[in-house]
Amino acid sequence: MSRRTPRLFAATLAVAALALGACAEKADDTPSAGTAAASYPVTVGSLTLDKRPEKIVSLSPSATEMLFAIGAGPQVSAVDDQSNYPADAPKSDLSGFQPNAEAIAGKNPDLVVLSNDTNKIVDQLSKLKIPVYLTPAATTLDDSYRQITELGTLTGHADQAADVTGRMKDDIAKLVKDLPQRTTKLTYYHELGPELYSATSKTFIGSLYSQVGLTNIADPVDADGKNGGYPQLSQEFIVNANPDFVFLADSKCCQQNADTVKARSGWAGLTAVKNSQVVALDDDIASRWGPRVVDLLRVIIDAVAKVPA
Repeated sequence: MSRRTPRLFAATLAVAALALGACAEKADDTPSAGTAAASYPVTVGSLTLDKRPEKIVSLSPSATEMLFAIGAGPQVSAVDDQSNYPADAPKSDLSGFQPNAEAIAGKNPDLVVLSNDTNKIVDQLSKLKIPVYLTPAATTLDDSYRQITELGTLTGHADQAADVTGRMKDDIAKLVKDLPQRTTKLTYYHELGPELYSATSKTFIGSLYSQVGLTNIADPVDADGKNGGYPQLSQEFIVNANPDFVFLADSKCCQQNADTVKARSGWAGLTAVKNSQVVALDDDIASRWGPRVVDLLRVIIDAVAKVPA
């Protein structure tokens, strides 16, 4: 998934912003007895479902991961062309970037999960009597927990959803608890693409770094929020800021790594480069807000923990 512009990255987050840990392991797809006994109708926000959905179409990679994590995988009949996890998700040519009501309706869904209302797709689907649940790009972990919980309610997997969010919270608490206390905060640069777009602390990904106690060098650049939390930095700015860490969320899309970073003009002298603190992230995990966010946080914390307090 491309990270070449902040607009595209934001779209990826809105549609989609590590080795599996306990919270990210795939839940059993076989409905439990409690799940089977779930009673309908159920209501989440303005959406009411009279019966359990059995042909769910997910046009959000994050929602797809959530659905499978809570055991609703067997009810998912199609996912968008960017949903690549888990591997057995029923991938299709449906687009979340440019959703097409006719193509979606062709899947005969009894629930469609979207991350934004591009092209007023919600109204279009509503006119076709197709229920829609929106999962906007998260800005906090609480947003992730809420969406997982609501998907659990809608799909008849409330108990499993509670288990997933409970494990996430427990794992994150343990990870953060073990962090060493520092008198001076370490700084970092999070890279979305080689064009040096980044994410500030006001974004979902930035909120994770804040939990680790890191200072984001991009924050002053978008202090007024005009860039929506995704400013483009300059080579000179990054070199002068001299971050302790460089986290690369463009390792898959753009083949960026410690060597390519070191080869950039003026970057060889960065503290992050000299101390081997350039960290390649999984692009997909770093742009989603599903259960695997714990795995992302673990990679960040493992890197930070290696620096003496």
